[in-house]
Amino acid sequence: MAHYHDENDLKLLKEMSTLAPEDFKAWANLDAIVKREDGKIPRKYRELIAIAVAHTTQCVYCIEVHTKAAKKVGASKAEVAEAVLLAAALRAGGAAAHGSLAMKFFDNP
Repeated sequence: MAHYHDENDLKLLKEMSTLAPEDFKAWANLDAIVKREDGKIPRKYRELIAIAVAHTTQCVYCIEVHTKAAKKVGASKAEVAEAVLLAAALRAGGAAAHGSLAMKFFDNP
């Protein structure tokens, strides 16, 4: 195995769908939420949110899929960059906020 992320790994999803069909279907239905066209949040913004979340969860496949989908529904490269940086800011904010735990544990071993 040369590296962790290989686009051919996605072919293994078919095997997973065969091994656990009901669970796979439930997962696929969750992912379909992003593609809804009838929600209050327009599809472009759903994809931008998905890009931000994909960066916080660090799913390289989700980043690729949702970035390409966002482009198809009219998101600009600048909007994608902003979504990524918003995610980074929130992730950094979470780290800083959790830093208070380090201070608490330091003072109260």
